[in-house]
Amino acid sequence: MESNGNDESANMLMKTVALLGWYSTPHVQNGNDIRTHLKELIPEQQARLKKIKSEYGKVQLGNITVDMVLGGMRGMTGLLWETSLLDPDEGIRFRGLSIPECQKVLPAVKTGGEPLPEGLLWLLLTGKVPSKEQVDALSAELRSRATIPDHVYKAIDALPITAHPMTQFTTGVMALQVQSEFSKAYESGIHKSKYWEPTFEDTLSLIAQVPSVAAYIYRRIYKNGKIIPANDSLDYGGNFAHMLGFDSPEMQELMRLYVTIHSDHEGGNVSAHTGHLVASALSDPYLSFAAALNGLAGPLHGLANQEVLLWIKSVVNECGENISKDQLKDYVWKTLNSGKVVPGFGHGVLRKTDPRYMCQREFALKHLPDDPLFQLVSKLYDVVPPILTELGKVKNPWPNVDAHSGVLLNYYGLTEARYYTVLFGVSRAIGICSQLIWDRALGLPLERPKSVTMEWLEKQCNKSV
Repeated sequence: MESNGNDESANMLMKTVALLGWYSTPHVQNGNDIRTHLKELIPEQQARLKKIKSEYGKVQLGNITVDMVLGGMRGMTGLLWETSLLDPDEGIRFRGLSIPECQKVLPAVKTGGEPLPEGLLWLLLTGKVPSKEQVDALSAELRSRATIPDHVYKAIDALPITAHPMTQFTTGVMALQVQSEFSKAYESGIHKSKYWEPTFEDTLSLIAQVPSVAAYIYRRIYKNGKIIPANDSLDYGGNFAHMLGFDSPEMQELMRLYVTIHSDHEGGNVSAHTGHLVASALSDPYLSFAAALNGLAGPLHGLANQEVLLWIKSVVNECGENISKDQLKDYVWKTLNSGKVVPGFGHGVLRKTDPRYMCQREFALKHLPDDPLFQLVSKLYDVVPPILTELGKVKNPWPNVDAHSGVLLNYYGLTEARYYTVLFGVSRAIGICSQLIWDRALGLPLERPKSVTMEWLEKQCNKSV
């Protein structure tokens, strides 16, 4: 929610949902089967939504202004998204937990290590912090679902090797769609109250399979097609790094962190909203996620993490690794004066440094403090915000998640920037698909906002003068 005159209504909403327990602290569950937990949770959440509709359905959440209509619907409260909430000042919270809190309470491979993505998946699905045993059980279930049909590889291989990795990734996801349990169940006449069950099956299979598809694409494009099979002794993030060709324990820890922090960023961003919108037409999870990936592939969204590293390398190529802050200021102004943006800075909602940036910075300070590109990123953190503030056109001059991720990946040898958005896509499967299960369980309707013409806007505004 942006500061746009809507704060009082937004605060009312926050108080209302708080009374209903929306932000209660997650606690550890017993039992290792996540499907059983969902079966128990769904009826109470259905009753909760029914209560909100009946008791608070007429509560106004704010006024719509012309600026909002013309500005990409910024600041409009218009979506239900259970798995995460983005506060402009605090940053992202996954089921009420901040990133530092997730790092403390979610199970890890080792004490003090980065959280396992499977643990975050459990948290997003259930709202509860899992035990290590529950995470291990979920890891095993994902491994059991990770086999990729041969036709998926053939579909990818039909594309030229020069096709962008995201084009190949979306093609692979679409090829997986033929196995959709939801599509089969819908065709057979399943009752709508059961929609969430085949959606759950598709979601876990999709989340399990996308790392293998993504790794295949990486090896196909950059490693002469030499495929590395999965290692069943590894967790989700560690195995993804392994299949890509990186067995360094630090790189595996980085991949666990990367997948966790990129997984979800509430429902209004392009990829999440696209997945939700397409799914609202009862498209299955594969179709919905493929659509989300096409949104993620845009340079104003997920492709930005590719653009950041390429821009940083252009700085080094022109000015050298030991560039001074004064030289860096000149280069930033040169970029801005050419009509371009400095990639990795600013955010549509956040009004502070992205917590996802900060946890990556902490990782770098711990593992690669002397890396020249990391030191350059640190200088940018000091140099860019004052310049953007001086321009007076930017609501948030601070770095976002994309400003840091490429430098970490580059340090450990994953230097192919064109591939970075695929990593983002693998991560987003966890958040988008978790919410999709709840979309089905809560019976959320077909999304259909009202659109207007400029003539309509002019007439309405003239009436109010």
